[in-house]
Amino acid sequence: KDGWNAPPGEATDGRNALSGGGAWKDGENERRAKCAAGRRSLESREKPEAGREVPKMCGKNLLFDNHDERIRYYELMLERNLEGLPEFPLPEGYRFVFYVQGDREHWIDIEMSAKELKSYEQGREVWEKYYGSQESILGNRMVFVEDGDGRKVATATAYFDITGRDKSGDGWLHWVAVRRDCQGKGLSRPLIAYVLGIMRGLGYTHAKIPTQTTTWLACRIYLDFGFTPIPQNAVHSREGWRIIKALTNHASLGDFDAAGYEDIVAGE
Repeated sequence: KDGWNAPPGEATDGRNALSGGGAWKDGENERRAKCAAGRRSLESREKPEAGREVPKMCGKNLLFDNHDERIRYYELMLERNLEGLPEFPLPEGYRFVFYVQGDREHWIDIEMSAKELKSYEQGREVWEKYYGSQESILGNRMVFVEDGDGRKVATATAYFDITGRDKSGDGWLHWVAVRRDCQGKGLSRPLIAYVLGIMRGLGYTHAKIPTQTTTWLACRIYLDFGFTPIPQNAVHSREGWRIIKALTNHASLGDFDAAGYEDIVAGE
């Protein structure tokens, strides 16, 4: 889909999230049914792994996971030029490595751990959709983070719009994910910075990131990197950006008023 002008609920090709979200969707009706069936009380829910408190609203102290399908789903698209990129070193004991043949299994494992994918079978299908015909070029585009034991724990790809609808020639930051048990260890910012640098080295001067409201923490990190909503998406997904404003209170979203509780939680 055209992530910057698709209506809410439609899937965006190449969607990303640092810790889940960005997952391949089965359709808005099914998603809403799952949200309604699985939603828990915001006030009684135990603190989830990698959960984050958000600004108090409507007298409620809210705690959202960094991949939380209770949040109303809107597609978001950000952009920035690739000049003056920030740099973040990897923590000691980790290193970057490029894709080699056979890494599909590691990619699926990371994306499943990060809640991007629900099953191995779905992972194979998604891989074929995005990378199956392009494996020959992944050796200088798909990056993994390895820990000291050689285990691949995070991934992102310097890619492009596979639909061909984006005629700008921009690079797309693709399927960013960190294993659930490695989140909070300072891996996401170095990974994003490194892959954006690769993108620039490949000749791109401008980058886009497709993401979504359900991975609000990822949005905050992208905003910290200097990415901003593309103009079309700021109009078509304005309600989504109001949600991100409410959850992050990010200074770069001054043009958006914060959404209220009822506008944030699906089914409320």
